[in-house]
This record gives sequence, structure tokens and C-alpha cells, in this order.
Amino acid sequence: MPSETIGVIAERYATALFELAVSGDVLDPVAGDLKTLKAMIRASADLRRLFDSPVLSRADQGRAVGAVAAAAGFNPLTVNFLGLVAQNRRLFSMGGMIESYLGRLAKRRGEVAASVATAVPLSPAQLDALTTSLKTAFGGNVAVDVAVDPDLLGGLVVKVGSRMVDSSLKTQLQHLKLAMKGVG
Repeated sequence: MPSETIGVIAERYATALFELAVSGDVLDPVAGDLKTLKAMIRASADLRRLFDSPVLSRADQGRAVGAVAAAAGFNPLTVNFLGLVAQNRRLFSMGGMIESYLGRLAKRRGEVAASVATAVPLSPAQLDALTTSLKTAFGGNVAVDVAVDPDLLGGLVVKVGSRMVDSSLKTQLQHLKLAMKGVG
């Protein structure tokens, strides 16, 4: 399916979930559930296969997602939403739904969303320093989403809106490799 179509699907579902969360006064619990789900998907190849597999039946996907949601103790709205998404065979666009929901929540709160990839987990002090730096650079509230990517080798990749700062060791080594090819 073209990525534009996936984006439209994700936006529609995220909008519906957001509106239901507003009316049920559960914006934060649902956001917490979605962040937890995002981390779970990132950490588990089996869960990624569950969400991406066109081979599994609706019923199998629904049962599996329901078991994951129950084990994680998700809010009933999140559980029902995941069941509906599985029933409609739209689990493949869950990543976009999560990002869209969290983006809407950040916008509602006047926050700027920052995505940070690190080679190793950040300590609480490092995360606080990073958040403070981003608040200073971008003003106001900054919602920071941190992911660990060992392929970076070291350093950070920070994305805020359309801006990206890549200070990863991997990128620096690639630049050095290209520069050395030009010399020789």
C-alpha cells in the first residue's frame, strides 16, 4: 500500500481515537498506553511481525493484540481501539497512528515534539540536560521521545519538526570515509 494511503489511514484513526480520548477525559492514559505500545513494538521482532503480517487472520491478530493490551494493563479505550484496528486489518499503520495521536496531544498542549535516537540509553541526568537544551533552543515545552539505536555507535540524532541534527559517530565515520575516497 502506498505510504500516502497509510498516512491517511493513520490520521483518520488517530483523529477518532483523540476525539474519543478528549470526550472520555483519558488523553494522558491513552498517550501513555501508546508510548508503551510503541516501545514494545520497537523492542520485539515478534510483535512487529504481528502488526505487519498480512497472513494472520483478523481473529488471530485481534486475540494477540488483546492479550498484549491486557498484559500491559492498557486503558479500556486503548484496548477497544486496538481491537477495532485489528478487526479492520489496519495494524500495519499503527506506528503512524501513534505518532499522529502524540502529535495532536503535543499541539494541544503547545509542546514541540522532539525525537532523539541514541547509541546507548540516557541516564536521567543526561535526559534532563537534553530536555533543558531543547527547551532553550526551541522555546516552551518540548516532549522528548528517546529511542536507543546501537547502530549509531555513539552520539545522538535529534529531530524536531523538519529540523535534524545528526551528531552520531556512524554519520561522522561515513563523512570521513567519503572524504578519504576523494583524497585517494
